[in-house]
Amino acid sequence: MTPMNPLQTSQDLNVLVVMESKLFVPFSCILFLSSFMLPVLSRVHDPHLRPNGLSGNNTKPSPFGFLKAMQGCRKGDTQKGIRDLKLYLARFGYLNYQKNPNVTDLEEDHFDEELEVAIKSYQVFYHLNATGTLDGPTVSQMAMPRCGCPDKVTHKHTDHNSLHTVSHYQFLPGTPKWNRGQLTYGFGPSFPTQFMPAVDRAFGKWATASSGYFTFSRAGSYEGADLKISFERGDHGDGYPFNGSGEVLAHAFPPPDGRFHYDADENWVIGAVQGAFDVESLALHEIGHLLGLGHSQFQDAIMWSTFDSGVTKGLSPDDIQGLDTLYGI
Repeated sequence: MTPMNPLQTSQDLNVLVVMESKLFVPFSCILFLSSFMLPVLSRVHDPHLRPNGLSGNNTKPSPFGFLKAMQGCRKGDTQKGIRDLKLYLARFGYLNYQKNPNVTDLEEDHFDEELEVAIKSYQVFYHLNATGTLDGPTVSQMAMPRCGCPDKVTHKHTDHNSLHTVSHYQFLPGTPKWNRGQLTYGFGPSFPTQFMPAVDRAFGKWATASSGYFTFSRAGSYEGADLKISFERGDHGDGYPFNGSGEVLAHAFPPPDGRFHYDADENWVIGAVQGAFDVESLALHEIGHLLGLGHSQFQDAIMWSTFDSGVTKGLSPDDIQGLDTLYGI
């Protein structure tokens, strides 16, 4: 056997060390890059999910943004945007020109007496000074994200009794209600599974509030459910299209229709997260409509029409009293 040359061995070791160091540099770079890219790749993998929630398409300006430019507008003014203001008030039950053909057309950008009366009615509903002008507090209230159901259903603009009002809570027009207490609900095919337990809890809270009068259970199929819950976007075929983030968050239909739609363009989460809306709080509100309750004039009620992002909300005594009165519980 040929003996090993110590010098040669040392040289070989030096070569190995150099080779290993050269191998280590790209390998360490790979580790560094992979650790940097991992969160990026995870975001690319599912771009709609945020921690605990669902991110909508909130790149467009708020549909209510036109209101800020109109602050200070009053009777007699002609200004671009007044037509949109009329449509806003008509949508939420304060204005109906079709019942009175002798007034300015809904399409015109003119602030007429009919519009002034409608704004006063809105201001009274939201406990604002009834000035009839589009003042700062009124603009701020109108610009709030809200439920898409009307506050009132106006047969004539002066008819303030179109909703049955007791205390702060209200019933929907015609006082629709279910003729039974056992109801089923189902989720649409694309409903995010992580949000289903929050809606389950909302149904449970209404069942408890009804002292057992109502029981809610998941149906075997979405099509066969009494109450159908889904995420929708834009014009989704029910006659009440969503139009992007920052305006209408959700809407529901009275008994016995049973449809309840979230706007998929909003940012939805479970719990209080800044810049997003709580799935359970909105479910509590819309279930109230499904049962026949209208919007309350009591700000602490779940049936108050507007919602802040980053907060949660629960049932109030006003909500429970409304349900008890409607169903004689």
